[in-house]
Amino acid sequence: MLDAWQRIFPGEETVGRDLLARWSQPHRRYHTLDHLALMLGVIDEHAGLADDPDAVRLAAWFHDAVYEVHGSDNEEQSARLAGTTLAALGFSAPRTAEVARLVRLTAGHAVAPGDRNGALLADADLAILAAAKPDYDRYAAAVRAEYAQVPDEVFRPGRAAILRRLADLPELFRVVPARAEWSARARANLEAEIRTLLGAR
Repeated sequence: MLDAWQRIFPGEETVGRDLLARWSQPHRRYHTLDHLALMLGVIDEHAGLADDPDAVRLAAWFHDAVYEVHGSDNEEQSARLAGTTLAALGFSAPRTAEVARLVRLTAGHAVAPGDRNGALLADADLAILAAAKPDYDRYAAAVRAEYAQVPDEVFRPGRAAILRRLADLPELFRVVPARAEWSARARANLEAEIRTLLGAR
């Protein structure tokens, strides 16, 4: 995946390899290079929907660069890492600020009307929710594996509450052309996992 990084920063390897190492940390089960690759694929496919596709790509690279399972400020730490790193690479200050803003947006996926960059990033980040059921089930299992130390009686209701908030959003996807199809499939996946979580004993 280093080539994807170097399409933005030709010849730059040090930061790219550091990011790849971060995404490959052994405690990760879902927030891995596979998740990053899925996001970049969605962004590349729909790059024309963003005002600054490379800023969106960079936000994808950085949005989970700092990821601790029980961390409460992963997005904030990732945004700060993006800011300092991109500034050191000579990326312009306004575009660096935009990348950091986009990284912070992934904490809750609240996208303002007209925010084309944020809409594409949020759609890419949540794309896994609209996956075919076998892929979604693997995603759900990977999330559970990341929280392996959390007992079921704590994990199940907590995870169900997070999924319920997503399922109740007026819009799950905002700009991808197949957003209606994606939303229907995502809501079916979410409801099925919620039933499993709350019905398990």
